[in-house]
Amino acid sequence: MKRIAILCSGGEASGMNPALKRFVEYSYELNLTPFFIYDGLNGLIDNNIKEASFKLVSGIISRGGTIIRTSRSPRFKELEFREIAFENLKQHNITMLVILGGDGTIRALDIFYKEFNIPFCAIPATIDNDIFASSYSLGVDTALNSIKNSIDSIRDSASSFNRAFVIETMGRECGYLALISAMTSGAEICLIPEVEYDLEKIRTKALQQIKNGRTYFIAVVSEGIKQSSEEIALWFEKELNIEARVTKLGHTQRGGNPTVYDRVMAYKFVTLAIDTLNSNHSSSVICFNDSHFEYKSISEVSNQKNILDQELIEEAKKFN
Repeated sequence: MKRIAILCSGGEASGMNPALKRFVEYSYELNLTPFFIYDGLNGLIDNNIKEASFKLVSGIISRGGTIIRTSRSPRFKELEFREIAFENLKQHNITMLVILGGDGTIRALDIFYKEFNIPFCAIPATIDNDIFASSYSLGVDTALNSIKNSIDSIRDSASSFNRAFVIETMGRECGYLALISAMTSGAEICLIPEVEYDLEKIRTKALQQIKNGRTYFIAVVSEGIKQSSEEIALWFEKELNIEARVTKLGHTQRGGNPTVYDRVMAYKFVTLAIDTLNSNHSSSVICFNDSHFEYKSISEVSNQKNILDQELIEEAKKFN
């Protein structure tokens, strides 16, 4: 029986556990022997590799995070540790690898594949949603729903106290979470790294809204903008004379019960990943665009920067 392994790398994302469950069940369905690599790329180096079972994935579909844990591995950047990782795979006779992770994971895979030619398939799994050539990454829908629930609750407080709330989302240099959350929660202001903003212009618009009866503001900002959330809150108090509070959602965005959509996508991503490896396709990243899946070469995905599509950029400009 062929042996296939799966690991999670980088930041955790809801949907990883449903993916692990499907991985085990579908592997056995195809007469493959599934293995878990615990603790991400560090576990690959440390030989923390164990055969998976139905028992291990029982009841995990509703849990956020990943039962096999994840990591970021500075050691994997060094050839000597990648050689150790390769030898560990050989020791277990693992000939196929599925990896859940973000852009850093895909770049690491690109190097590993070129050096050792291990057949693999990568599944985009990052709440930042910043993988080139894929409009969706596993975990994004759950993160957006978590943010939506937080903003809805905060709006109750903002309206009760006539305050401005500056709500900071994750995303590094990608403003996807902030923009989609602002659009779907009725935020008055949204600031993201991809679009230049003019606070004086925003001030003029806000003053007009106050004149017309607005008593509170919700501002959703991405962590990658040029000013801190605290500075934006001070701007509200100084320029608009409105008491302001900052809420950084932080790692609450990463966890939580995976949504139906993330569970379905985990199922489909893993099924396609195993199918392509089992048919002797050596290396690819599964991307999702325009309601269909497609395979991209790892070099195509890892060597280019993801950008928001123009339609979303135009929506972001409307907040200025």
